[in-house]
Amino acid sequence: MNIFVTGGAGYIGSATAEALIKAGHSVTVYDSLVTGHREAVPAGADFIHASLDDNQALAEALASKKFDAVMHFAAFIEAGESMKDPGRFFRNNFANSLQLMDTAVQSGIRKMVFSSTAAVYRSSEEPLTEDSPIGPTNVYGHTKLMTEQALEWYRSIFGLHYAVLRYFNACGALPGRGEAHQPESHLIPRVLQIALGQAESANIFGTDYPTPDGTCIRDYIHIADLVSAHILALGALETRDKMTYNVGSGNGFSVREVIEAARAVTGHAIPVVEMPRRAGDSARLVATPERIQKELGWQPQFTNMQDILSSAWEWHKTHPHGYSK
Repeated sequence: MNIFVTGGAGYIGSATAEALIKAGHSVTVYDSLVTGHREAVPAGADFIHASLDDNQALAEALASKKFDAVMHFAAFIEAGESMKDPGRFFRNNFANSLQLMDTAVQSGIRKMVFSSTAAVYRSSEEPLTEDSPIGPTNVYGHTKLMTEQALEWYRSIFGLHYAVLRYFNACGALPGRGEAHQPESHLIPRVLQIALGQAESANIFGTDYPTPDGTCIRDYIHIADLVSAHILALGALETRDKMTYNVGSGNGFSVREVIEAARAVTGHAIPVVEMPRRAGDSARLVATPERIQKELGWQPQFTNMQDILSSAWEWHKTHPHGYSK
């Protein structure tokens, strides 16, 4: 198949693009490089450096060959930042997604895999199923939910088949491919930067949550497991017109537990500074991935936090400045 991958210079998009190429598909990566890295685009992919809000560039790109499907990863992902500058997130994550849907439909494309998030859910003491109450606590999650809702309308009106993957905290690394944001605010790469001597301490935002150790609990899903879920969902669109799946390991780890595991893996003390709660954070977000396991046969391979951290640590040691030389 010919696959059009938006955000294919980013963390998850580039890893999925690489897997598609290895599986024998043709891949065109479309990325503005605002947060992505040209060096992350896999060899063998065609690359178009342009933004989704560039209507002409997008139309020309989608008309450049007959694409069978779009895999849409392009988005701003910082939940905390979305609470400070909501308009930027609504424009980039929602308005640009609408532009992509419109142009894809006009180009005759009828399949789309959408990178969504567990941030569409309310915080819950119970593991989250796809039928759990919706209730984003931040603008980032709301932009993803709006895009999901728009996809359903485009399916019913234009016949655009879609798969929505609501994944939890993406983490870990593959050989030569890891997590690199500027600035870095995600917990695992942040604590590993401390172990590399690039930062002094990790911040714990909130120690009074209703959890066993008072810190937020999250489900962490290894990038390799995310990639396999995307590949399976793409294949399932051959016979199904809509899917929504949680993609998580089903295991919840608190902020303190992640830091303790990082200390064990790196041998570094990793000092912490306790801070007040951060706007937009939920107390607990842990998946129940039973539906994707049952319907697509997907199984997570990385469920141990030390294994996840070890893979990330190997990448960060060899790429201490990310993709920058």
